[in-house]
Amino acid sequence: MKNIYFISDAHLGSRAIPHARTQERRLVNFLDSIKDKAAAVYMLGDMFDFWYEFKTVVPKGYTRFLGKISELTDNGVEVHFFIGNHDIWCGDYLEKECGMIIHRAPLTCEIYGKEFFLAHGDGLGDDDRKFKFLRMVFHSKTLQRLFSMLHPRWSIDFGLEWAKHSRMKRKDGKEPEYMGEDKEPLILFTKKYLKTHPDINFFIYGHRHILFDMMLSRTSRMMILGDWISEFSYAVFDGENMFLEQYIEGETQL
Repeated sequence: MKNIYFISDAHLGSRAIPHARTQERRLVNFLDSIKDKAAAVYMLGDMFDFWYEFKTVVPKGYTRFLGKISELTDNGVEVHFFIGNHDIWCGDYLEKECGMIIHRAPLTCEIYGKEFFLAHGDGLGDDDRKFKFLRMVFHSKTLQRLFSMLHPRWSIDFGLEWAKHSRMKRKDGKEPEYMGEDKEPLILFTKKYLKTHPDINFFIYGHRHILFDMMLSRTSRMMILGDWISEFSYAVFDGENMFLEQYIEGETQL
């Protein structure tokens, strides 16, 4: 039985990450280290800091990452890609060219006899009006068509600068620290959702850039995956046990 891996929030291409090339290489090395052990890899959003596809144009860069993904899928490894709030605007390129399976909404699925709820996590339990408005704008098909009328020379640069500005507004350019079980929107959402869906064994999210692992009940567990900016973290399920790990090159065992 091969393993199932879960990662999120690499924000590849971010202009706010000084070690971007090293970061991408590290992610590629991790994927290479698991290629013979993985049945599937679930990427739970924000793998790119900004991704926008035009009909015949995609953003430059990410060559090593996309090449490694293509190698995995060519060898029969399922690679699931969940859109996040930074890479909402996926067309069919990643699916047709790289063989990814694209998910545009949370997914409930069975893996090795266990029930999983998988999502990037943005918009779940978060009552911030500004974020909700921006999320509505970014998901608008009409506004996406209007944005597509801009030349990629300007639109992609605008998207990358917007993402950089958004990150640099935060203290030290980092996500907020863990706010506590009674304040974290994803925890509040998950506890409420579990009441009507008690059969779910694992809730796994990205988005928050924190490492979090908590038993919600005797049979239900929640994880937030951290990121691939500073934590270099992932979860792995071997069919019986789930582990939340951090990648150190040359030391991956599972």
